[in-house]
Amino acid sequence: MSLQLVETRILVIADKTCPCGDLHEQVVKSAEGTAADVLIVAPALNSRLRHYLSDTDGAIRAAERRLATAIAELANLGLVARGAVGDADPIQAIDDTLAEFAAHEIVISTHPEEHSHWLERNLVFRARERFEVPITHVVSWYGAPLAAA
Repeated sequence: MSLQLVETRILVIADKTCPCGDLHEQVVKSAEGTAADVLIVAPALNSRLRHYLSDTDGAIRAAERRLATAIAELANLGLVARGAVGDADPIQAIDDTLAEFAAHEIVISTHPEEHSHWLERNLVFRARERFEVPITHVVSWYGAPLAAA
C-alpha cells in the first residue's frame, strides 16, 4: 500500500523578490508533505513612461529572468515549479491566475514597507479582502535599495 500525498496548489506572486531565498524557503514549507503544484507569477513591472508608450518587452524579459532564477532555485531545493509573467497590477495578476489555477494558498512576496510600492498600495490587505484563499506574506530585502550609510 503506497502513501498518497494530498495535492496542494500554491500561487506565488513576486516582483523583484522572485529570486529571494526567504521566499523559496516559505514555498518549500508550504509544500511540505504534499504533492505541490507551484505556480510563480511575476508581474511585468514597467515605468509609467514605458507603459504609456506600450513598451512592455523589457519588463516581460526582466520578469522571465526572475522567474527562471526562482524556478531553478526551487528545483535545487527539490520542488518543481512553473512560472508565468502576469499583469503589472498584482491584484489583476492574482485574479487572472485564479481563473485558471485554483490555488489553496497565495504567497505574496514584497520588499519591506519603506521600499515597497505594493505595500504602499495595501496589496496584502486588499488581496486578503478580495480572495477567499489563505494568504502568506513574505518580506524580503532581495533587490531592495540599500539604505544610505
